[in-house]
Amino acid sequence: MTGRTIAIGDIHGCSTALRSLLQAVDPGSNDLIVTLGDYVNRGPDSRGVLDQLIDLRRRSRLVSILGNHDEMLLQTRGGSTDLAPRPAGGLLTRAASEIDRPQIALTEGHFGFLEACDDYFETDDHIFLHASYDPVLPMNEQPTSLLRWQSLRRGVPGRHVSGKTVVAGHTSQKNGKILDLGHLRCIDTYCYGGGWLTALDVHSGEHWQVDVRGRARPRRSLH
Repeated sequence: MTGRTIAIGDIHGCSTALRSLLQAVDPGSNDLIVTLGDYVNRGPDSRGVLDQLIDLRRRSRLVSILGNHDEMLLQTRGGSTDLAPRPAGGLLTRAASEIDRPQIALTEGHFGFLEACDDYFETDDHIFLHASYDPVLPMNEQPTSLLRWQSLRRGVPGRHVSGKTVVAGHTSQKNGKILDLGHLRCIDTYCYGGGWLTALDVHSGEHWQVDVRGRARPRRSLH
């Protein structure tokens, strides 16, 4: 039996929101959950987010994309394992200083989860990625600088050459609404900053939203 395909936007340490959202979505064994990255930093409990996702992977079909904040965290592997990203490879951004307070030591299991995350994921109809893409390149040729770092505010790409609909995060929609351009949907709805954590059923358009305290909005649809 074919289940739902549900994408979840940038979580950013909002563990209470994630717990409430998963309760609302109530994923079944036939559902596919795709998380779009940025599990850590900015919110209050990055470790709690990773713990929930590790548990979800054990009991359901979960695909996790790596975000730029997660990439920065993995760059700490050579030094401190405190949850404090260090800029590497010349990547120095404001995000590098936006870390959890207090710092929370992570385990090998947390790092292992992040190391197993994907750059992108494709189904027959959709492409899931963290940030952006080059519309004329096949997905296996996309530079990670686009997939993880490029903001849609620097330019919205056209329809991907595959014809598939792209579902992305990274570019926070501070009005709390999904950006729906038809060929591209951005579901980072700014949970840590006072907006919502969003889960989208990519086929039906049904979506669920909860705030950082886990309070739910009425269920809505894009259609």
